Amino acid sequence: MHWYEIDSIDKIDSPSLIVYATRAKENINKLIEMVGGNVDQLRPHVKTNKIAEVCQMMMDKGIRNYKCATIAEAEMLGILKTPNVLIAHQLMGPKLNRLVTLIKTFPATKFSCLVDNIETANAVSKIMLQEGLSIDAYIDVNIGMNRSGIMTDKATTLYNACAPLPAITIIGLHCYDGHIRETDISIRNAQTDAVFENANTLRKKLEAISNSRLEVIMAGSCSFSGHIKRKDIQVSPGTFVFWDWGYKNLFPDLPFEFAGLVVTRIISIIDEHTICADLGHKAVAAENPMPRVHFLNAPNAEPVGQSEEHLVVKVQDASKYKVGDVWYGVPVHICPTVALYDTAIIVNDNKVVDQWEVVARKRKITI
Repeated sequence: MHWYEIDSIDKIDSPSLIVYATRAKENINKLIEMVGGNVDQLRPHVKTNKIAEVCQMMMDKGIRNYKCATIAEAEMLGILKTPNVLIAHQLMGPKLNRLVTLIKTFPATKFSCLVDNIETANAVSKIMLQEGLSIDAYIDVNIGMNRSGIMTDKATTLYNACAPLPAITIIGLHCYDGHIRETDISIRNAQTDAVFENANTLRKKLEAISNSRLEVIMAGSCSFSGHIKRKDIQVSPGTFVFWDWGYKNLFPDLPFEFAGLVVTRIISIIDEHTICADLGHKAVAAENPMPRVHFLNAPNAEPVGQSEEHLVVKVQDASKYKVGDVWYGVPVHICPTVALYDTAIIVNDNKVVDQWEVVARKRKITI
């Protein structure tokens, strides 16, 4: 059997999310090897996997620092007693109350947050002070992603404005460079060098003001390989643990292998070149143009249309297939695909060995 095939596939409903646990562990090992075993250089982002058991795999390898995007993801990490968690999303409104509850509920976990404006910093400081708490924070810096973060030329003003706030302490910079997606390694490395120089210049300027060392957190799965030579920063890949078709083709130099797939069944043969499978928008991330999935056991199948529950696929010869056939698909983007499923079916050596809840796909676990 091929590595991805499941010997009891006739008992597995479709569409389903399949996680190959041994391959995920191998991806974690490869990541640690890439940083020369220095696990303190790593701060993996859990937004890809959203599964407590997968996070526990990383903790079992000695990784202590994590990044997440939602309160639910932070709660999952708190339940695991993860030592250090950065919520890498600016928290406002009711999320600040939830942050307080997180801190009080999970004292074994040190939570931190982001700010890129004084209004957010004031709001965080105010609620922490009211609750008799304090929190560390990172200035979110825009170094080219143009999504959130303050521009570097304005960051000093923000840092100085945050300094007198009583219950929030700026301990570093968060500099996500997800806009770096160049396949050519030399070009990608030159781009990561440039953004690091920008971030490091800012760090040195702020350290001169504060007379204290500031941390720097950079990079995701796209760019982290260009930053691992810098031992004084942390890198935050997330997709590495499952990998996907998009990154596999953009970054063939990276060593990770597919560890998360979706399975689908043919439900209709439309004509001699057209097939319909049960893999709609609700089962695979749909934010990218077609194709949004590639099939390992039908590599020439070309997705051409999709609706909520259906995927229309063109093939050279539909007579080679029959209704009920199972296809194993690699999503172009695994992160939002995982978030579409309540559970993941766990497979090792072609056998189903467990089922894990995708617990942090929820907007709320308990908090």
